[in-house]
Amino acid sequence: MTIDACAALVARADPDRWAAVLAAPLSARAPLIVLYAYNIEISRAPWASSQTLICEMRLQWWRDVLVSPTRPAHEVAGPLHDLIGHGKLDVAALDAMAAARVWDVYSDPFEDADHFTQYLSQTAGGLMAASVQVLGASGTDAMSVAQGYGAATGLAAYFRAVPELTARGRVPLIDDSDQAIAALAHAALTNWNLAVSKRRALAQAWPALLTGVQAGAVLKLAASDPVLVRTGGLHLAPMQARARLIWASITGRV
Repeated sequence: MTIDACAALVARADPDRWAAVLAAPLSARAPLIVLYAYNIEISRAPWASSQTLICEMRLQWWRDVLVSPTRPAHEVAGPLHDLIGHGKLDVAALDAMAAARVWDVYSDPFEDADHFTQYLSQTAGGLMAASVQVLGASGTDAMSVAQGYGAATGLAAYFRAVPELTARGRVPLIDDSDQAIAALAHAALTNWNLAVSKRRALAQAWPALLTGVQAGAVLKLAASDPVLVRTGGLHLAPMQARARLIWASITGRV
């Protein structure tokens, strides 16, 4: 499984996850890099064209890759096919990640709060669940911890993307009032803290959690000053962010 192209893609398109990869043990890096590259591909597919049909076709192509019996001649799809072949991944969850991205193709708002929750659970939550799974975690408890942690981490990242989504003509939040944003942040922070408290259920798969190390601080900032979500001010000091990641990689505690 050649992952050089996947690594280059993650380093270029997702520097936060790339930093987390570099902080992870060597043994955990390759499978995580492939999953993160897949996530990049499906997250940017909805923006690949102004024609919605083309965007949906791109997402469907990736969904077909997941169940293809033959190895695709593609720098990301090929390694992903190899990873799936090892039998450690829930293909249905990977498919749900791509299916959820159909919402990104259109400019319609989320239907309701449940739709938004499902979107975060299937995208960021699904990626985190796949990440711990590929590192050897299994069982209901482990998947529950990963889903909760991933969805909360996803909201932190989503909050940071709100200004860009708005500029691109999307309606990212059902209610963008201070009260609604603060409520979302508080609820996600509760879930994030709960997942952190149960991280032992993941055992050797803990390196997957490194991508969410900054989420708690971002969610706290959003809860205390919701205006920052709308104005794009949810940024941690680089030294602070780096210190958190180094501490987590050394201690295994997020």
